[in-house]
Amino acid sequence: SVPGEVIPAREFYDYEAKYAPGGSKHLLPAPIPSDVYREAQRLSLMAHRALGCRGVSRADFRFDERAGKAGLFCLEVNTQPGMTETSLVPELAAHVGISFEELVRWMVEDASLDR
Repeated sequence: SVPGEVIPAREFYDYEAKYAPGGSKHLLPAPIPSDVYREAQRLSLMAHRALGCRGVSRADFRFDERAGKAGLFCLEVNTQPGMTETSLVPELAAHVGISFEELVRWMVEDASLDR
């Protein structure tokens, strides 16, 4: 997982900031201290496993840099993150060398149900 930072083009992260092209800027990886980076990865994986998630999930955090890694606050775990042109998951995958086609193929081939 790669921690990223979302910077809205306007004051608030609203519908336009989330879905409109140019509504926000994504910094990959997030410009945070390495210990905070590792802690965000650790907490994301812990949440993913605790919730029984499979495949792709995305954990969203707020970060208060004055408190260091203790300043990470989990807002939610998105179990079905978006796959649009402005979505983070395809952009994060591309950042680590996984094409959109490879990502979708992996997601489909890895999909399974409990029986």
